[in-house]
Amino acid sequence: MKVSVIVPTHRRVTDLLRCLDALAAQRRIADETIVVTRIDDRLTHERLAQWQHQHALPGLRIVTIAEPGVVAAYNLGLDTASGDIVCFTDDDAAPHRTWLERIAFAFAVDSRIGGLGGRDIIYRDGQPVTGAHRRVGMISWYGRMSGNHHLGVGRARRVAVLKGVNMCWRRAAIAGLRFDARLRGSGAQVHCELAFSLAVARRGWWLVYDPELVVDHYHAPRLDEDQRHRFNALAFFNACHNMRLIMYEAMPAWRRACYLVYALGVGGRDDPGLVRALKLAVDGDGWTRAMHKLALAGRAAIAARRTARAAMH
Repeated sequence: MKVSVIVPTHRRVTDLLRCLDALAAQRRIADETIVVTRIDDRLTHERLAQWQHQHALPGLRIVTIAEPGVVAAYNLGLDTASGDIVCFTDDDAAPHRTWLERIAFAFAVDSRIGGLGGRDIIYRDGQPVTGAHRRVGMISWYGRMSGNHHLGVGRARRVAVLKGVNMCWRRAAIAGLRFDARLRGSGAQVHCELAFSLAVARRGWWLVYDPELVVDHYHAPRLDEDQRHRFNALAFFNACHNMRLIMYEAMPAWRRACYLVYALGVGGRDDPGLVRALKLAVDGDGWTRAMHKLALAGRAAIAARRTARAAMH
């Protein structure tokens, strides 16, 4: 069983080299490792050339792309990879030594598995984020999503969604699939792995989350409008648009109606409806920021409907 690893990167060369060091130290080395970098990222190209002279990582390939965004990088990686199993991790992650060994074993012993993911231990200010959740990567019948991939505990189990920093796919399960280029964002097109996960599950394949399949995740700064824990109106709008579009298209009509009621009436922290916006105002965002987020979420919902309708014509 041939295993490919895809690592998209953009101007985070120190993080990338740490990732490659971790991949080179695997008990089971990948048959090919594909680094997808921007054609104009000269520093990354130079440092990669230096690293290759000093380290051994069989099957390492560097492919370049002009188009911005992680979706384009993911899709080029898919087009380039030749493995029976295609794994993704981020340039600011470092897979543990047993990562690929566990991946190859899991896919070999259970032919029902189409996608496999695991825990990413997030580091902030040099310290790991702690906590424990058993509900990971699930979507309720009315569309509420639970992430928590970085805090998962317990046994390996089926889930609805995998996380991009630690996700792997059986080639047969993703044949013909690509990440959705309609998703908004100039760098990290948030929720792209959600749409991909749902597409694989609709084909009847299992998605499995194993907390013992671990990568360290150092959360390097993003070089776009989305700065994770710092509010940016455009990034917030893009994330809301992507979530609403994916849910709108993935659900049958009756669940879509339930989701719209939930999204507009309650919503989540990152795509608030009325109730969540009121809670954000009380919890510290203030009324102006909270109402701004509510308005952005409403505009994003309208834009998502337009995007979905455009695809029908």
